[in-house]
Amino acid sequence: MRKVIPGWKVLAVTLSLFLTVLIWARGLQESFDRPSVAPKLSMHQQEMALLAKAAIPQPLSTLFVGESPEQTFLETLKEIPDEQINEREKLMLAGLEPSLEKRKLVLQKPFKDKSLLVIQKAFLDISNKSIFSSDSLIVLDEIKGDPLLYQTACLAIGGSKDMCISLDIARTMALRLMISQGLPIVGLIVGICLLIRQVWLLVKTKSKPWPSISPLPLSLLDMALLIAGGFVVLGEVTFPMLVAPISNSLIDNFKSPTSDALKVLVGYSAMALPPLYILNRQLKDLGNTNRPSNGWLQWKIRPVGNGFLKALNGLLMVMPLVLLITWIIRLFVGDPGGSNPLLDLVLSSKDPLALMLFALTTIILAPLFEEVIFRGTLLPVLSNELGVGWGVFGSALVFALAHLSVGEFPPLLVLGLGLAFVRLSSGRLFPCFLMHSLWNGVTFMSLVLIGG
Repeated sequence: MRKVIPGWKVLAVTLSLFLTVLIWARGLQESFDRPSVAPKLSMHQQEMALLAKAAIPQPLSTLFVGESPEQTFLETLKEIPDEQINEREKLMLAGLEPSLEKRKLVLQKPFKDKSLLVIQKAFLDISNKSIFSSDSLIVLDEIKGDPLLYQTACLAIGGSKDMCISLDIARTMALRLMISQGLPIVGLIVGICLLIRQVWLLVKTKSKPWPSISPLPLSLLDMALLIAGGFVVLGEVTFPMLVAPISNSLIDNFKSPTSDALKVLVGYSAMALPPLYILNRQLKDLGNTNRPSNGWLQWKIRPVGNGFLKALNGLLMVMPLVLLITWIIRLFVGDPGGSNPLLDLVLSSKDPLALMLFALTTIILAPLFEEVIFRGTLLPVLSNELGVGWGVFGSALVFALAHLSVGEFPPLLVLGLGLAFVRLSSGRLFPCFLMHSLWNGVTFMSLVLIGG
């Protein structure tokens, strides 16, 4: 006997799908106006390279800092429009500029920042007189907290490398630079080898058959209600709007960047609650009839070690593909922009508590919630209703669209396909959570190392 679908559910799904199209279309359009974090990330990397140069062994210097990090950074500073360049950047531009006439041109307008105004005058005095003494370094005392500006200004006014360059800072920056750049290079090489091996096994049909996934007895209508109604309409719009006035009044008692981190944490939690509640109700309505022994979502946490290895294997294999699609997009389109604002917050933050809260959201909460929804629920239902191929693609497509970023859509789509592969090949949800958490964790660690 065919099950009768309640009219309220059809109406709710229809309205939710209509609103979802409007909300996501607007969100994707607005992503074009969001700046990309790539230029700021590149700027931080170039600053690190300048500070690290003195401590990196010569054979590795070209690999990690390039032929001339000073010239590279100088060219980057010159590309900043006059209305956007700040006084700190002007000082570094003048300090790296070999031409005294061009240096004077950069510094012709008096600075507003008093501590930087002193340095500006010192630059101009040295340019006019070409005289340096150890007393000239006294004017730099106020900027010792900014190692790169101090080093650049010190060298610009005639100080020797021994006076201006701190080897302790150089060693610290060299270590951070080699970790942030070296680990991805190693991961890329290993990932390519694993990909080649996986393709070889598939061609030779030597790979073991994948374990079966117990299909969730939910319909496409249920999925539309969960994603469109719970995730988008209630989760992204309605519930956060209701929670915001209360949460903001409490969070405003904290100073930035802790307040920013708390807003991200509370906002993400508010977004996750409605779809998780709907999913919980849907699973309860199924009862225990035909319920798999390992649960509807097939977490299968044990063995933990095996789950970690599968997650790491999936992470390494998807890394070259994500980098490839990102490179192709930038080659033909350029930097599309639209970066997640959270990336800039992490890159700019130096507060330990704020970073801990950001880490909690990005490394634990986000992977946990998204894997439950996309690989734990949506993928099995779509695979059961439409076939495995459409299930994999459909779940990855919705996953990528849900992040509301045109620029990040292609790499997120590839990441979603990789997570679906791990879900199907392992027959478990736990490795997907670990892989997603590792992916976000590596990104988070890179931002902290480069921006700190």
